[in-house]
Amino acid sequence: MSKIEQIKVIIVGAGNRGQTYARHMKSFNNGKGFKIVGVAEPDDARRNDVKATYEIPDENVYTTWEDILNRPKFADVAVISTMDRMHYGPAMKAIELGYDLLLEKPVSPEPKECADILKAARAKGTKIMVCHVLRYTSAFRSLKHFIQSGKLGKIMSVQHTEAVGNLHQSHSFVRGRWGNSCETSPMLLQKSCHDLDIIQWFLDKKCKKIQSFGSLKYFTPENAPAGATDRCHEGCPVADTCPYEATRVYYKDAPNWLKHAFTRPFDSEEERREHFLKSQYSRCVFKCDNNVVDHQTVNMLFEDDITVTFTMAAFNKGGRSTRVMGTKGELFFEDDLASARFFNFDTRSYEELPTNEARVDASINGGHGGGDTGIVAVLYDYINDEIDMKEVSEIGISIENHMLVFAAEESRMTNTVVDIKEYNDKIMGKSFEF
Repeated sequence: MSKIEQIKVIIVGAGNRGQTYARHMKSFNNGKGFKIVGVAEPDDARRNDVKATYEIPDENVYTTWEDILNRPKFADVAVISTMDRMHYGPAMKAIELGYDLLLEKPVSPEPKECADILKAARAKGTKIMVCHVLRYTSAFRSLKHFIQSGKLGKIMSVQHTEAVGNLHQSHSFVRGRWGNSCETSPMLLQKSCHDLDIIQWFLDKKCKKIQSFGSLKYFTPENAPAGATDRCHEGCPVADTCPYEATRVYYKDAPNWLKHAFTRPFDSEEERREHFLKSQYSRCVFKCDNNVVDHQTVNMLFEDDITVTFTMAAFNKGGRSTRVMGTKGELFFEDDLASARFFNFDTRSYEELPTNEARVDASINGGHGGGDTGIVAVLYDYINDEIDMKEVSEIGISIENHMLVFAAEESRMTNTVVDIKEYNDKIMGKSFEF
């Protein structure tokens, strides 16, 4: 196909993620690479803000995804960035209409819906990139290159950790919109499908078996301090000493989080504070409706008998770390450092491996360490056939890695070791090939 110099885009869901991708698209190639031409968003303030920012005409501004996708295709790409359990409907309809997609992760909390989206995309020839943004940071790309270079020798074992951070856990997965899996998705899928995707991407091999343990242990009513109030500002007796006291967390320690909690504009700071005091973010962390785990471990066996352990936990300052152990040396990486280290067995010494970033802020506040910008740039090349699907987080490989998450959750809930091929055959059908 001929190159599309300026790719037209509709935003379906203009919360934090939708607005983030729109912002990076607007600045890509000095504003010449993408043009936001339509939006669907139920929140009036967010919708109107996007409309004004990108000068979208009235006829292309909608309240629901059904409305914007109930008309003939009028753009090249649809960004699907609704809440987790609202991905399936707009994704399937957009595929039917002939849109290519940038689809926020997770694809869906339901294995069958993931299978449906993949099969529909394959049948239609639709290009879908899933937003595994860590793949597009220079840090993780540098690690991938080193692991695949052979300098580690034969890979024997991997240890990968996502330290969620106690405040991030309390914000997003206790008080926040992703705390209850019935409304969104399990913690391992929502927060850590990035990580299982990264592990598979590093190794470029298939997982054969998986096992998982984990639970919600701390952020529960049983651990509420004596006399704790339902909301932190209602006279809680431990407000001065509790690390999760809301007004201090949001107005002193980490005020930027409010920007991500409330992506809608406010007329004044007083209006925003009044909204905050009535929102879920002022609630006691021990008295919320959260049910997702606050710590979990996943054990995996990959091809060539490579053993992998992944740990996700809330009780830390936050950040990712990786150790890759091979027959010629060991690779160490922490995402808040400027470089990785390789311990060479022959020289018995360390070699510093720059990751091309002064410091890596892999959080949502830091644009996922450059991943938010990177994925937009790669999307442009992918839509224009300038990059192979094997080099992107294409829907097929993403769903295959989603199945690892679903299988791990089955293991955790049933206390079993799950055979991945048998699990995939059950969900995708025995004749399906990723």
